[in-house]
Amino acid sequence: MQQAPQAPDDLLDRIREAGVDIVHLQFTDVLGAIKGLTVPVERLRGCLEGGVWFDGSSVEGMARLAESDLYLRPDLSTFAVLPWKPAPTARLLCDLYLPDGSRFPADPRGVLKTALDEAAVLGFDYRVGCEVEFFVFANDRNGTVPGGPPVPVDGRGYFEEPSPRVESLCRATVRGLADFGFDVEAVHHEVAPGQHEIDLADLGALQAADAIVALKWMLRAMARQEGLLVSFMPKPLAGVSGSGLHLQQSLVDRANDTNVFSDPTGGYGLSAIAGHFIAGQLVHARAMCAVIAPLVNSYKRLMGGAEAPCEVSWARVSRGALIRVPEVWSRGSTRVELRAADPSCNPYLALAVALKSGLDGIANGLPLPEPLEEAASPSDSDEVTTAANPLRKTLEEALEELEWNPVVRAAIGQPIYERLLTAKEQEAAAFREHISAWELAHYLESA
Repeated sequence: MQQAPQAPDDLLDRIREAGVDIVHLQFTDVLGAIKGLTVPVERLRGCLEGGVWFDGSSVEGMARLAESDLYLRPDLSTFAVLPWKPAPTARLLCDLYLPDGSRFPADPRGVLKTALDEAAVLGFDYRVGCEVEFFVFANDRNGTVPGGPPVPVDGRGYFEEPSPRVESLCRATVRGLADFGFDVEAVHHEVAPGQHEIDLADLGALQAADAIVALKWMLRAMARQEGLLVSFMPKPLAGVSGSGLHLQQSLVDRANDTNVFSDPTGGYGLSAIAGHFIAGQLVHARAMCAVIAPLVNSYKRLMGGAEAPCEVSWARVSRGALIRVPEVWSRGSTRVELRAADPSCNPYLALAVALKSGLDGIANGLPLPEPLEEAASPSDSDEVTTAANPLRKTLEEALEELEWNPVVRAAIGQPIYERLLTAKEQEAAAFREHISAWELAHYLESA
């Protein structure tokens, strides 16, 4: 892994050494899609020194017509050469600014930076390790009927050896992420056929979000070259596990670089700060889901079972809990795992709302409820099933929770909230109006 360039001249030297002739300047829109423009290297110095103007109104949801002039400012630390391109091509992630030099309020990366600045004022750095689950399908669908279910690339299960094609894909992705400056802790087959997981090492939250964006882009691009289809859809197949984005969170004291979640004398090894942080995320969980589980399809995963959470609870053993506190092997490495997020989310917004919810718990000294080590089910006693609030069952219900939650709304800001609400209400309405194959099969002749 090469050291990130610290100045424009250092970057331009790296580009010349690599033989790069074009550079992609990228950002994500509110929904998490990669956007950007491409410049020849001869124009790059001007971009680095003065930013790049572009018409923000041309990108859906990024700006109103009255504020369409936006500037891309490349982040030099994100420079990377793309390993899957035949000709040397590089990318730089960018932050969005208004002409007056202020951050553009609807820039998701800027939203996360603002949340991290607020944590820093309190003396904390927010660090995250990410477990990214995804499915790999045969890109040709093996001759299946259009509109039918995709065909997993293998029929293997949890921790089984991957197929040669997927092993090659994951190996190339691990190497590519290292070139981007991100370390991978492990790769393994997940529970469902064709389902896999890549675990990103612990990073500062901004770098963690950058890593998720890079991972998704890289996996899809490399898979297409191998005749495969990678999907981060939360629940692409019925009857099997869905894909989550498990966030291993910790707060670090900026003064002495120690994990403030760790207290060997506390229950579960948790400090009082950790308890308040967890409590904050539990209190705001149902509103957070509109951001961290943002698709209609996300709620087919959050129905419980298959280790997916369906209620607002925390635990150590139960993998069906919304928040889990994993066992740690070394002192001072306590983590808090948020399990409701899925890889379809915009990671910048997801980490911003997770952080601000936890910080709200700390600021208000919210009490940590008792853990629930077994997920509730219809067969349990009333005492158990009422011990935790259920998560919302649909995207529309989660959007209602978001509307009434000032903490989560403030975490993403009003401009992003308005864009997200509009897009997701349209998605929910389209889903309601759609006549599915299941309905036709069950009702066409009998109703």
